[in-house]
Amino acid sequence: MAPPKPEDSSLSPERPSSRDRDSSERGKKRARTQSMPPPELPKLVAEQHVPIPTNDKDTQRLIVVLCNATLETYKASHGTGRGPGAREDKYNLLNSDDHIGVMRKMGRDISEARPDITHQCLLTLLDSPINKAGKLQIYIQTSKNVLIRVSPTVRIPRTFKRFAGLMVQLLHRHQIRSTSSQEKLIEVIKNPITDHLPPNCRKVTLSFDSEIVRVSDYIGGLNKGESIAVFVGAMAKGNDDFADHIKDDSIAISQFNLSASVACSKFCHAAEDIWNIFYEPTNNNWTTADESDYRPEPPE
Repeated sequence: MAPPKPEDSSLSPERPSSRDRDSSERGKKRARTQSMPPPELPKLVAEQHVPIPTNDKDTQRLIVVLCNATLETYKASHGTGRGPGAREDKYNLLNSDDHIGVMRKMGRDISEARPDITHQCLLTLLDSPINKAGKLQIYIQTSKNVLIRVSPTVRIPRTFKRFAGLMVQLLHRHQIRSTSSQEKLIEVIKNPITDHLPPNCRKVTLSFDSEIVRVSDYIGGLNKGESIAVFVGAMAKGNDDFADHIKDDSIAISQFNLSASVACSKFCHAAEDIWNIFYEPTNNNWTTADESDYRPEPPE
């Protein structure tokens, strides 16, 4: 029997050891990476609607007041003093998703940190045809009794993260201006809310204890030229007596529990039907934002 032939080393080359691979990888230069810059604060651009002037007290309109809105900031980190390399104090908008631990330390319920409700309501209201027709006014009354006026021409950020940064900026600076003009798109104004309502205005609150009515029938029953101000609770839970001291009427619009955003949409749709807003396509107030004013949001 012939002895086995030795293996040809040229046909089966030896694999490099792990030590050799490590040394070769260390010899190679790693590609340089560059971190993304931090996202900028959201910039607001006004749409080309024609809202009701502040001195106009006669035009019939729908006014929505978001009451008990939980918009509150807290200091997330302290600054490093003064100087060229100093950092400022960092504030965040208190919300139940990111700050459960903070709320527990404060001994507060997480339902007191729901700014997302206000965000949902604003998106619903500002996207509505009645707003684009210039017959909607929006106010926010926070749980800290801060009164905010929202311009019908503002384009609120669609994502909550950018909305939160915008609200922090508003609560500290008391106003947000358009990037394309000096128009105040969101601003803190003086209380009480009644000073900013037209004289011929019916003030209505929503309550389960009241009789259920069809919203379109109720708006259709308004007097000629009479406006309506609806006070909607923009909170997760709580009493609905926030406007009892100024209300003219109290109604219920459903036998089911409705979110604040749905309640806002029901009044918008009813007013659009009764006031024939759908049938005015030639109204100049229907123009959308000009593309030259559009500025894309910076990357995350």
